[in-house]
Amino acid sequence: MPTEFYRSHILLCNDAECLAKGAQEIEDALVAALDANGLRDEVNVLETSRLGHCATGPEMVVYPEGITYIHLTPDAVTEIVNEHLLKGRIVKKYQFTGEARKDEELRAPAAKEMRIIMARCGVIDPDNIEEYIAEDGYAALAKCLTELTPRQVIDTVLKSGLRGRGGAGFPAGKKWEFAADQKTDTKFVICNADEGDPGAFMNRRVLEGDPHAVLEGMLIAGYAIGAHQGYIYCRAEYPIAVRTIRIAIRQAREFGFLGKNILDRGFDFDVELRIGAGAFVCGEETALMASIEGKRGEPRPRPPFPAVAGLWGKPTIINNVETLANIRNIINRGPEWFASIGNEKNKGTKTFTLAGDVVRTGLIEVPLGITLGEVVFDVAGGIKHGKKFKAIQTGGPMGGCIPEQFLETPIDYENLAALGSIMGSGGLVVMDEDTCMVDIARFFMDFTQDESCGKCVPCRIGTRRILEILERICAGEGEESDIERLEQLSKSIVAGSLCGLGQGAPNPVITTLKYFRAEYEAHIKDKKCPAKVCKKLITYRILDTCPGCMVCARNCPSKAITGERQKVHWINPDLCESCGICMSVCKFDAIVVE
Repeated sequence: MPTEFYRSHILLCNDAECLAKGAQEIEDALVAALDANGLRDEVNVLETSRLGHCATGPEMVVYPEGITYIHLTPDAVTEIVNEHLLKGRIVKKYQFTGEARKDEELRAPAAKEMRIIMARCGVIDPDNIEEYIAEDGYAALAKCLTELTPRQVIDTVLKSGLRGRGGAGFPAGKKWEFAADQKTDTKFVICNADEGDPGAFMNRRVLEGDPHAVLEGMLIAGYAIGAHQGYIYCRAEYPIAVRTIRIAIRQAREFGFLGKNILDRGFDFDVELRIGAGAFVCGEETALMASIEGKRGEPRPRPPFPAVAGLWGKPTIINNVETLANIRNIINRGPEWFASIGNEKNKGTKTFTLAGDVVRTGLIEVPLGITLGEVVFDVAGGIKHGKKFKAIQTGGPMGGCIPEQFLETPIDYENLAALGSIMGSGGLVVMDEDTCMVDIARFFMDFTQDESCGKCVPCRIGTRRILEILERICAGEGEESDIERLEQLSKSIVAGSLCGLGQGAPNPVITTLKYFRAEYEAHIKDKKCPAKVCKKLITYRILDTCPGCMVCARNCPSKAITGERQKVHWINPDLCESCGICMSVCKFDAIVVE
């Protein structure tokens, strides 16, 4: 049997990126090496979420020394066990040599990050409730049940200035207050974990790394509004998060934090997990509730708002994962502490996923009010490959594209809205000078059009018409009147759509027309793509420096390249599919795109 106290703990990253690189094989090799050396009962191996270096993973951290090992292979793990764990010698060739992590809330690679919501992700074992309790877990719940009335809890959340992190930014305390004022014995608390933005994984990371923080937030919300039942709505594409949530719910029941008479204070509350099928529209709160009820996931008109008539017609508050994970910190540290972070109207931190053309992609947590430029150049390390910054899209597929002149804009709900974008759940996509903004608008419109539930005509038909126009423009078949059509259609869709999906779907089009109109005009009038992205508007040409190695000809799928060995080759424009394979395989930079 394992000993009560281990002499060493190993945190092994099981993030999706590390898993794709063989993290499971690393764990198997680690366990085998520990068994072979008689160390299995002395070393505790824990799977945890992102440790911070997945780009160089698989990775693991060995405690008590706190040594991070990267670029792991089964042989490397065996060597680390033999050298580090048996002989106490650090294996430097696999060691991460970056800056040491010192402050509890600054575990991030960039000092401008502030880890509060994610402070325990990658530090505690998410499958062990005792490790959460050791980090003051459920202390906030105990404080609420023993020292605060439900009204005082709501006042505390109101005083903190916490706004919903799901996208709209509505004050969380106000939502709770509306539900608490409803006179009925049946109320519900829902955690919206249906994170559907492409490339976004903020909520998934919290659920996989610190699930009890979300449960504690739901318990406190239930106590505040007088609810006794909660639901976590999580998409099926998050299998690790689903498993972790199930374990957390079971353990919370076993420890008396869920169920009847919690902490002997006469408060009853339980949580059930509901798994969504992946419909993007079910991130909208009324569609989400319909899905929980077993109906087709379609939005309904509001009012009445869910806080008045929500799940099965009963008062319901719906907060996303990040909002609920903030509650324990507000109760434990006080609303003044939380309100001291951020700016005047936007308090606390916000998690974002960074994607696109930056040096460091991944998950970050920064104080609200940080500028777009600070995120791009200080936190993300700037544009990779020495390229120039062109735009950043905030808020996922329904967000706007913001150009370089607004990089000094603080990131908050009001400022982003003023630029034509949204905060959304926290997706950030950074684009460099080689990005075609017309093609970007087409890409995101293709996504939102495909995800439209089809209930309302403006969204169902309008997004299809916009997509058709954008596809024609990218194919070199645009007309000068198309720009006016796009503007009129966008206004109609925003004004007439039933839910946030339709109301936000035109944002990429509206902002690219506003800030990058010249690119639309080049596509339409000159039949040219300035960024050289749209295949129908570019051509490939072989320069006179071609040595005639014939590599491009052998790799051309359409057999458009001809020429003799050691002589300059030629591309037949009638056969060329503009796939770019020839340019990618040429070792002499003898092919250019025009």
